[in-house]
Amino acid sequence: MSTEKTRTIDELGEFGLIDHLTSGFIKRQESTSVGVGDDAAVVDHGAYVQVITTDMLLEGVHFDLVYTPLKHLGYKAVVVNLSDVYAMNAAPRQITVSIGISGKFSVEALEEFYEGVKLACEKFNVDLVGGDTTGSMTGLVISVTAIGTALKKELTLRSTALNNQLICVTGDLGAAYMGLKILEREKQLHAEDPGFQPELTGYDYILERYLKPEPRVDVLLALKEAGIVPGAMIDISDGLSSELLHICKASECGCQVYDERIPLAEETKEAAAEFQMEPLVAALHGGEDYELLFTVPLSGFDKVSSIEGVSVIGNITDKKGSALLVGNDGGTIQLQAQGWKALAKDE
Repeated sequence: MSTEKTRTIDELGEFGLIDHLTSGFIKRQESTSVGVGDDAAVVDHGAYVQVITTDMLLEGVHFDLVYTPLKHLGYKAVVVNLSDVYAMNAAPRQITVSIGISGKFSVEALEEFYEGVKLACEKFNVDLVGGDTTGSMTGLVISVTAIGTALKKELTLRSTALNNQLICVTGDLGAAYMGLKILEREKQLHAEDPGFQPELTGYDYILERYLKPEPRVDVLLALKEAGIVPGAMIDISDGLSSELLHICKASECGCQVYDERIPLAEETKEAAAEFQMEPLVAALHGGEDYELLFTVPLSGFDKVSSIEGVSVIGNITDKKGSALLVGNDGGTIQLQAQGWKALAKDE
């Protein structure tokens, strides 16, 4: 009988587990340009590349049907994958959608879900080309794969940031997390008092940011018009801190960002105040904003600063392993990836 100590999954965390399980795999095909470790895999086809990404959503883990309309869920399931394709500076072309369903779902409920899928396909000009349907004993399971293309010279990876490049983000951060906090609060109040009527008036912006995120195609088009190819890029699904650390690890560099430059919507600040919470925490660790985090050369400062919806929040450094948040007083703290951990043990 082996006496070797076994490890629990939460000891490694989601990304540590992925690294551990895939570290022994080698690329056997010349066309495999990028494998595990970026927003999408990359297959080389000469002058252009194909990017492929997949994501799984589980009921009770990634979404709650108590407050998530099925049409919104279908839309979101698609766009979070398209966001990964856009983060490679690529254009999505096709998707597949696979679902696991339990007996509680009617045909009409599934039609509502696929209405959301269809809306996303129409809006972002992608084709639904396949998938699978199976039974589930644990609620709704959704798996979406997105396929896109890019010119090889325009492909943007996490691993291509360079020293002194500017760090930029689109939109504002933390709104989706605060929208989730509001929904969870109202759900809890209703559970305690079935006669309670949820009050969501005034929270429209942050609720939409959580329930119906939008990939930042507009900014990518503006960058292209300005002649800017990002140095490195990633979408913000797990919080700003986590994504900055992904870029630093992949590019073997450091970074410094300034807390006063991190964009926050007034609605996010107001909601955070209700929970006696620092809104910057939501931006750094909340996740699900699906904004873009990218780098550009210093020479591109004027051009990128003139693009609506883009904020320059810091710069890349050559200090590998040093990811710093700089405060108003000049003090610094080391950024940590403290976002939601899918594989953490239940408390």
